[in-house]
Amino acid sequence: MADPPVDPRRSIAEMDDERLPVPRHRLHGAGHFLGLYAAEHVAATEFVIGAAFVAMGATIQDILIGLLIGNVLATLSFGLVTAPIAVKTRLSLYSYLDQNLGELFSRCYNGANVLIFVAISAAMITVSATAVRVLFDIPPQIYPYPTNVYFALIAASASVIAVAVAYFGFNALSEFATICAPWLMVMFTAGGMVLVPALNEALTGYTTLASLSDFVGLAGTTVFTGTNSAGEPGIGLWEVIGFAWAANTFAHFGLIDMALLRYAKKPVYGFCAATGMMFGHYVAWISAALMGAATASIMKLSIAVVSPGDVAYYALGATGFVIVIIAGWTTANSNLYRAGLAAQAVVPRMSRQRVTLMVGAVVVVGSCFPFIYRSILPLLTYAGLILVPVGGIVFAEQHVFPRLGYRSNWHRLKGGKDNVPALITWATSLAFGFGLNAIDIIPFVYLFLPTWAVSVAAYTLLAGRQGAAGHYPEAEKREQEFQERVEAHHAELAERERHADFRRTTGSTRIIRAVWIVVGLIVPAVLAWRVLFHSPDIYVYYVNRERFYDITIWCTVVYFVFAYWDLKRSKAQPHG
Repeated sequence: MADPPVDPRRSIAEMDDERLPVPRHRLHGAGHFLGLYAAEHVAATEFVIGAAFVAMGATIQDILIGLLIGNVLATLSFGLVTAPIAVKTRLSLYSYLDQNLGELFSRCYNGANVLIFVAISAAMITVSATAVRVLFDIPPQIYPYPTNVYFALIAASASVIAVAVAYFGFNALSEFATICAPWLMVMFTAGGMVLVPALNEALTGYTTLASLSDFVGLAGTTVFTGTNSAGEPGIGLWEVIGFAWAANTFAHFGLIDMALLRYAKKPVYGFCAATGMMFGHYVAWISAALMGAATASIMKLSIAVVSPGDVAYYALGATGFVIVIIAGWTTANSNLYRAGLAAQAVVPRMSRQRVTLMVGAVVVVGSCFPFIYRSILPLLTYAGLILVPVGGIVFAEQHVFPRLGYRSNWHRLKGGKDNVPALITWATSLAFGFGLNAIDIIPFVYLFLPTWAVSVAAYTLLAGRQGAAGHYPEAEKREQEFQERVEAHHAELAERERHADFRRTTGSTRIIRAVWIVVGLIVPAVLAWRVLFHSPDIYVYYVNRERFYDITIWCTVVYFVFAYWDLKRSKAQPHG
C-alpha cells in the first residue's frame, strides 16, 4: 500500500525557522535596532581600540574629523548595502548561502567564520581577565604571551565560564546583555570626564577647562600627539577614516548583519546602526583613548601596553572592574555562540553543543595570549577582507542580476551540488585582496573596497556563463508554489501569535524602571559632570573623584538589580 501524500503545509511547519524568511508579524521598528546596535558596539574592546589610535600616532584633528567621516560611511554601508538585501530576502546570510551557493561554499565560509569568531571571543575574554588581574595584584602582561601562570589560569577560567554559558544558557545571557547598553554608554563617557582634569593638571597645572578649544589643545598635546609609540610621525586622516569604516566591514559589506536586519520593517532602519557607530565607535573610542593616556601617565607605562583593566580602574574605580568584565564577557559569549553555529555547519553530523565545546577548547588556550586582544583592530580589518567577497557575491545576485535579466536564485533553480562560479570568485577575490596588501600600493584598511568590486564583477561574469541567464520554468513554478505555502504558514503563525507582542506595563514596573534610570544612569552622569566642571584645584578634584568612585559602584549594583528585575517583570506581564 502506498504511503499517504505529505501535507506541504506540515512539511514547511516542521522546517527550521532559520531556513525560512522572517514572517511579517515578527518584524521590528526603529527603536529595536537603535538599542540593538548600541548594545553590540559598546564593548570592552573600545578600551583597546581607543588606545591603538594613540599608539599609532593620530592627531586630535584627524581623530575628530576622521572618526566622524569613517563612522558615517559605516552607517551608510549598513543602510545602503546590508539592510536592503536583508529586507528583500528576509534570510540570514548563513541560510542564504546554504540555499543558493551550495554545500561546499557554505562549509568553506563557515570554516572562516569559526576562525574569526574564535579569535574575537578569545580577545574579549582576555580583556575581562585584565580586570580580574588587577584585583589579584598580578603584574601587567606586556608581552604577546602570558608571563604569569595565575593570569593564564584567570583567563582560562573565564573562558570555561563563557563556554558553559554559550553551551547552556545563551538566551538568558543575551537578554541580560541588552540591558547593559545604556549603562555602558554612560560609563564610557563618565570615565573620560573623570580623568580629563588629571590630564589637564599634569600639562597646565589647572584642573578645569574653559572651552572646547582647551579640550582640543589638551587632547592634542597629551593624547593624540601625531607621534606613534616609536617616536615617529603617525597615521593620517585617510588612515583614521579607513580604520573606522573597515572595523565592521564583515558586518556591512560582508553582510553578516543580515541576521539582524532581516527583522527590520523597512530598509531605512539599517541607518539605526548609527547608535553603535557614532557612540561606540566615535565617542567611546575617543573617551577610551583619553582614559588610556591618563592611566599610562599615572602608571609610567606606554599606552601600547596598558591593559583595559588598569584603564577602567583608574577611570571608574571598582565600577571599572565591572565594566570590563561584563562588556568583555557578554561580547565573547555571543561570538562563541556564533562560532558554534558556524562550526556545526562545517560538521553538520555533530550537535551544536558538542562543536561549541570543541571551539571553546581553542578559545580557552587563545585567551591566555595577550597579543590577540592587542591586535583586535587589524584582526577586524583582515576578517572583513576575508568575508567581503561573499557579500559581493550576494550583492551581485540581489542587485546586479535583476538589471541584467539574470535569475538571482539561478543555482537553486538549475540544480546541482556546488556553485562553482561562487567558489572561483571567492578564491580570486582573496588572491587579489591579499596580493594588493603584499605589494602595499594602498592602505590595508581600504583593501575591502577593490576586493568587493572584483567579487561583484567576477561573479556576474562567471555566473552568467554558467546558467544565471537561463530560464527554468518548471523550477520557477515549484519555487512560486513553495513561496505561497510559506505565506500561508506565516498567516497561520500570525493568527496564533497576534497578541504576543502586547504587554501591559503596570505602575510598579514603571517605578522599578525609574529607579534604574535615575540611580543607575543619571546619578553617575551627574557625579562625573561634577568631577569635570566643579574641581577648581587638585585637592577638590581628588575629593570629587573619590566620591564618584564610592557612589557609582553602588549605583551600578542598583542598576543591574533593578534593570534585570524590570526585564523579568516585563516578560512576565500578562498578554492583553
